[in-house]
Amino acid sequence: MARIRDESDFRSRPSKHGSRPRSKQRPEHADAVTGLVTGVDRGRYTLLVEDRSVLAMKARELGRQRAVVGDRVDVVGDVTGEDGSLGRIVRIRERTSTLRRTADDTDPYERIVVANADQLVVVTALAQPEPRTGMIDRCVVAAYDAGMDVLLCLTKADLASPDALRGLYEPLGVKVVVTQSALPEPRDVGGAPQGEGAAPDDGGAPVAQDGRVRLARDSVEEVRSLLRGRTSVLVGHSGVGKSTLINELVPDARRATGVVNAVTGRGRQTSTSAVALPLPVGPARDLGDGLEAADHDGWVIDTPGVRSFGLAHVEVAHLLHAFEDLSAVAEECPRGCTHLADAPDCALDDWVAASPDDATRAPREARVTSFRRLLASRSGTDDH
Repeated sequence: MARIRDESDFRSRPSKHGSRPRSKQRPEHADAVTGLVTGVDRGRYTLLVEDRSVLAMKARELGRQRAVVGDRVDVVGDVTGEDGSLGRIVRIRERTSTLRRTADDTDPYERIVVANADQLVVVTALAQPEPRTGMIDRCVVAAYDAGMDVLLCLTKADLASPDALRGLYEPLGVKVVVTQSALPEPRDVGGAPQGEGAAPDDGGAPVAQDGRVRLARDSVEEVRSLLRGRTSVLVGHSGVGKSTLINELVPDARRATGVVNAVTGRGRQTSTSAVALPLPVGPARDLGDGLEAADHDGWVIDTPGVRSFGLAHVEVAHLLHAFEDLSAVAEECPRGCTHLADAPDCALDDWVAASPDDATRAPREARVTSFRRLLASRSGTDDH
């Protein structure tokens, strides 16, 4: 005979265990330790916690928040760094800067490249492949929008002169540094190389026995001096020598290097994900949040080669604020002024025309022209 059911059999949830009252309170994680995100790969985060490398995942409570390379995060769980250990990222610290880009100028989705970097290093080859000023302009715009300084690193100076690009970007306050390949090692009477480096038969850049291209030491040291004590993110097209430069700056990095296609003039992408590398320079110092760096002074963040740098997220007014002198002048512009070359009654033109002499007019005109080139880049009217 079947049992007759009554109201005592009713359950508001299908689980036989009943239901527990839900709470919006979240644990404080007072025992969390701080780590630096140095790499991200398929949902797993490599962190530097004190002096050890820790693997972690994102806690569910973070929802759609995403940690990126350069983030300072709070992590709980197993942070020993031993094989098989896995911590949980429970908080992402407030960011001091965020470098963003979009796929193109109409894409509303912003992609965060890195966090907490204070310097963008735009790596551009002077030849093989040819430099693309539109791409450089866009990187400069994105950096200024993020409140970062910009360093333009021109590679392969043994193949072409850097003077033209210097003239384009130094008026914008962009520092320019130039690197070139090392000279071939002298050969003995039998024709064998006497040192580690040797010139390849095709007359290209000298390579060592391990297959790496070697750069002139003085140019590498000049770059190193500009990276000391800073967190610098390197961006650039594939094939411009970015990985080669990083291998010289950080000998243990062992970043893969590629070659430029002789037909298309483009390089093959070798870096597949962003990674933060310690720059082995300088005495011990405190990096903040309890992170110590006894054997390096600064961070170098390598990023995959990019073919475009969309700026849909950048507001023109925000870009203007990166140029304090021009921003002050532009306050006299009529409402809605675009500040472009065809803008009527733009105060920037009056500022140039009011120059007291030729010595003042030349740099003012160069700065306004360069700024308007960046505006054109932001508007999508320049080649990128």
